[in-house]
Amino acid sequence: MLTALRLSHFRCYSTLCWEIPAEGAILLGANAQGKTSLIEAICMALTLHSPRVARMDKLAAHGQTHFGISLDTEEHRRRLLWEKGKKTALQINGVEQRDYCDFLADSHPVTWLGNRDISLVNGGAEERRRYLDFLGSQWHPVYREALQNYRKALRNRNALLRHPRRNTGLLRNYAEILATHGEIIIRLRQQLLERLTPHINHTHHSIAHGEETVQLAYLPSTTLPLQQALDAALAADEHAGCTTVGPHRDDFLLHIAGRRADTYASEGQQRTLATAMQMAQSGLLHEETGKAPILLIDDIFGELDSQRRRSLLSVLPAESQVFITTTGLDWLGDMVAPLPLIRVENAKLHRL
Repeated sequence: MLTALRLSHFRCYSTLCWEIPAEGAILLGANAQGKTSLIEAICMALTLHSPRVARMDKLAAHGQTHFGISLDTEEHRRRLLWEKGKKTALQINGVEQRDYCDFLADSHPVTWLGNRDISLVNGGAEERRRYLDFLGSQWHPVYREALQNYRKALRNRNALLRHPRRNTGLLRNYAEILATHGEIIIRLRQQLLERLTPHINHTHHSIAHGEETVQLAYLPSTTLPLQQALDAALAADEHAGCTTVGPHRDDFLLHIAGRRADTYASEGQQRTLATAMQMAQSGLLHEETGKAPILLIDDIFGELDSQRRRSLLSVLPAESQVFITTTGLDWLGDMVAPLPLIRVENAKLHRL
């Protein structure tokens, strides 16, 4: 359970100290007041991932070159200090952590639902890869380590491919590293989709009140063993200036009742499927880690009809701490607010 959040120069917060309610909270306020930034900070402290931006510098308050996040749980105090041009400082209970993997080793699982989740179904492959990596890094420590090593080797190889004087031997070395860690990522992604599918179907049936079955199929960028594929693609990679095969180019296909969801499903069906995919993470992570994930729900209830809203609220795990951002409470209808209400206005919090 999360107990306190402290921020320094993070997004619109110059400083913040928030004693977090045990159940979680509904964060109510107009746009651009700081609601989403609160749950983004929680996500960063637990996963080192922002669902909104890829670069750390985008999280610093305007005109600032540093920011800090401190998150207290019942077990730990997790602290992240970022400063431009320096290595990010990661601490648990005041002890400096060696790297991202050490910092995340005993973290609490997180599920994020946002109003852009529909892109998981109708968007590009990058969205689905990000989904797998976000989940996989929490699900399996080997996935997390392989992904970190793969990304580092990929950056270095791509930089070398763009260099006018390429070192062929070094390119070969990086290809070997990519193949080693890439094969692990591919294998674990395939396992992850197999384990995830029953959870998606269970949640999808609960929200959509239908019997349509969801199928997921991994779509690799090559059918060859990865080392062989990298060797075969070297000339193409040199011409393109980047690595053209590997798990960073893979995808997975979504079908509902045997038909492609991105092509044949309506927008409402796609949105329901995307919500089911995100909620399925919670079920899988709870099953695999023994910990009920923290649920971070960013302004999605206005996108669902009343039946799906009620269905989604009914499948929220009772064991989870839940945080919901919203600009209004009309979606509650005649229901009583299921969580403490906190108004967020100009980066200030007021308990209602």
